[in-house]
Amino acid sequence: MDDHTDHSRKPRADAVRNRERVLEAAKAVFSAGGPEASLEAVAKRAGVGIGTLYRHFPTREDLFEAVYRREVEQLSELAEQLKNAKDPVDALRRWLNSTVEFVATKKGMSAALALTFQSTSELAAFSMDRLTKAIGSLLERAVAAGEMRGDISPEDLLRALIGMCYMHDQPGWQSSVLRMLDVFVDGLRGQPAGKPKARPAAKPAKPAVKRKR
Repeated sequence: MDDHTDHSRKPRADAVRNRERVLEAAKAVFSAGGPEASLEAVAKRAGVGIGTLYRHFPTREDLFEAVYRREVEQLSELAEQLKNAKDPVDALRRWLNSTVEFVATKKGMSAALALTFQSTSELAAFSMDRLTKAIGSLLERAVAAGEMRGDISPEDLLRALIGMCYMHDQPGWQSSVLRMLDVFVDGLRGQPAGKPKARPAAKPAKPAVKRKR
């Protein structure tokens, strides 16, 4: 019974490892060569045969989508880690910056990121759900701390981020978007709780001048 169990589990473990190796290799190959990079290059980098790659991902689109889903999940996990950060606004800023870096390293995937808000596909629903929850948890902390205005929604932030990333065809777009994000986040800063905004001191009234008769 034990021998049979061990024997039956080993192929599944190998398959999981091979799938992860392919995804990691695809991430690197697509980043370097864009969405048209060859699947043969992915298989070679992963150290598997092309047949193994096709067993896991029958089409280029299947592989492309799997890499994208994996990256979205990693952004979701990053948000969980940042929920414990001391500065909630800095945590939100770091997540937004990481998302820009994700778009930058994916090149052709940046278009897929934008299309999540224009499509009704399951991939769009998956991405919207994960990214909205991720950014929402960080935004909620910042608002609760009185560090961020409360009339901004997670969807608003995501749409703003996607809009900024449409600059990806221009040289130096990443640094420009990161700079714009800094300005954008700073503009959303609220007055810290317990620290009412100081009002300018009233100017003392000038004493009336008595006219000599």
